Amino acid sequence: MVTDKPPTLDAMLAPDDRTAAQADAARWRYGFYVVLTGIIAVIVAFAATVFATGESAALFAGVAGVIGTIIGAYFGVQAGQSGKARVEAELGRTQELVVRLAAYVGTENAPRVIDEVLGKRRS
Repeated sequence: MVTDKPPTLDAMLAPDDRTAAQADAARWRYGFYVVLTGIIAVIVAFAATVFATGESAALFAGVAGVIGTIIGAYFGVQAGQSGKARVEAELGRTQELVVRLAAYVGTENAPRVIDEVLGKRRS
């Protein structure tokens, strides 16, 4: 079985990790600003309505629901996007590794290596 790994492979994959981390940080930062702006707009609208009508208890329930929904949606979307980005980055690294290893093994050894790694093919 072929177990040698090209020594430069890990070094070639490191910039992708850095780029993904920077994109993830930017998405969190800008998403936070958007959510904060939305919450401030809802609070300003709440304050204006309370000032105009004098009612606060019933209006507060609506504002609390809207703010809770905005915050929940923000964290839900961020967590989902973060997981998706990690999976896509890992898929890209794995695909590159497969191509490099296939080139390293060569066509004459490929059937033997595939049988050793994956087992005999079932028809």
